[in-house]
Parts: sequence; structure tokens; C-alpha cells
Amino acid sequence: MIQDITRKLYSDIPQETLYHYTSFKGLLGIVDSGVLWASDIRYMNDSAEMTHTADLIRKEIRQRVAGGHPDPQLLNQFLDWVAYRITNGHMLFGASFRSNGNLLSQWRGYSALGKGVSIGFNPSTIMQCAQQQRFQIGKCLYQLVEQQRLIAQIVEAIEALAERYDAADHTNRPLAQAYYGIFERIESDLLRIAALLKHPSFQEEEEWRIVSPVLTNYVASPVLFREGTSMLVPYLEFCLQFPDGEPITLEHLYLGPTPNISLSMNSLAMFLAKRGIRPRQGISYCQIPYRQW
Repeated sequence: MIQDITRKLYSDIPQETLYHYTSFKGLLGIVDSGVLWASDIRYMNDSAEMTHTADLIRKEIRQRVAGGHPDPQLLNQFLDWVAYRITNGHMLFGASFRSNGNLLSQWRGYSALGKGVSIGFNPSTIMQCAQQQRFQIGKCLYQLVEQQRLIAQIVEAIEALAERYDAADHTNRPLAQAYYGIFERIESDLLRIAALLKHPSFQEEEEWRIVSPVLTNYVASPVLFREGTSMLVPYLEFCLQFPDGEPITLEHLYLGPTPNISLSMNSLAMFLAKRGIRPRQGISYCQIPYRQW
């Protein structure tokens, strides 16, 4: 049942240009390396959606317990397990794209002042790269009513599993964790679902997200680390090039607000041409006045 929820969430196929907001430094790194950094979902700039999912589960469970649920122990253990696994469980990595490549909120949030670009990719290119690397691509869900419906389905899936589950088979677990074996069965799907549930206040972003396979052993996986704002951030490299070694294919590129429009546009064009890259729709200035935000 929960697998059906995941499958449906990741069934949409992007049709429009997908934009990735970054700084000049990020652009240099992406073009020269041919990779995009897919960060551990828990460490991403807007990782509050993981907490958002936990809050939705908490609200659903409290309503069911208050309504006289026949097995409150099951639901309360699920709530405790979710609270712990959100920060200590399996690893899932993702990178963000936007349907709109020219949003002031995104320039402010994801690019350095006066040094921002949004890189436009053909959606077919991203889909092909994702398939080759066993990534999935999904459209983020912002509607609260729809999110609540999905969370209710997840809890119902837990209840259905519990009916076929014999806690006596797991006597090595403390009584307070008797049902944890059930929750472990759905952890990978729950992570993939949580990766696409975002707070309604972010709706203008129109975000699509590439999501890695779930990793259970970071030591044996190709996990790398980079310096974040206040901690080391785990990430995977998402390759943007095909095996033939051709340069990265770009659809379009926006230059963000800057005080030096003409010079910046010229140097961007020179840099890309030097690397053999000519965006099919060219390079555009965002037309947003530069201010010291």
C-alpha cells in the first residue's frame, strides 16, 4: 500500500525547463566537474519539510488516539520511532530544481548577493541522467489537505501491517519498541514521501526534486562531505554528463540581480563558450533591480 503512494508521487514527468539556482562559484563547479551536489535531505537549506512530515504524522496520530483508537501503543510507538529516525535513520539525497527560473525569493535564498544564476536544463536530460543513476524525480506537494490524506494512508498502512505482525517474534526488543519491526519495513518509502512534502508557504517555488536511492550504509557508499554554514554536509555527486564525454547540455541560463549587468552577461557568455556550452535559449538577465537585500 505505501509503495503505491510512493509510486504515484514520483509518477509526474516534468515538461518545462528545470532551473537550478546557485552562485557563480556553484556554476563554475557544476560546469567544470559535470556534476551537481545532491545533499542529504536532512541537511538541505529547506530541510524543514522533514520536520513538517513529522508534524503531520503527530497530528494524525493524536487525532486517532483521542478518537479511541483500539491500539494506541502501536501509534505512539510509531510517533516515537519517526521522531528518532528523522535525524538518525537511513540516508536520502536530493537536489532541487524550479519550474520558474526567475523568482526573487530564490535569488535571495540560493545565490550570493550580485553573484547568482539559475541554470536551465532540458527536463529530458535530467530524466535520463536520473535513470542512469537510479535516482527518481518528483514534483513537490504543497497542498495541506492532500498531504494530510497521504499521511492518513501511511498510518492506515501501518495498521494493516500490524494486523499481520506478531510482536512475539521480536522478543529481543524492549516492550516500548515491540512494533519497530513494522516501521522498519516502510522506512525507505516514508523517506521518499517526506522528501516531496513541503510546507504550503513554499508553494511559489514549484519545486521538482531528484532523489537518490535510500542508503543504509554510508561507509560503503560514495558519500562525500562539504563545508556547510555550521556543519559538515553529506552529499552525493549527481552526474550531468552522458558517457560520450560531451559538455553539459544547457537549455537556458538566467543571470540574477547584479550591479554590473553588461560585464556579467559578457563574462558568462565567454565562460560557457570556452567550455563548449551554448544554451539553446541563450542567456537572459532577470530584469530584477539590484538592491542590497
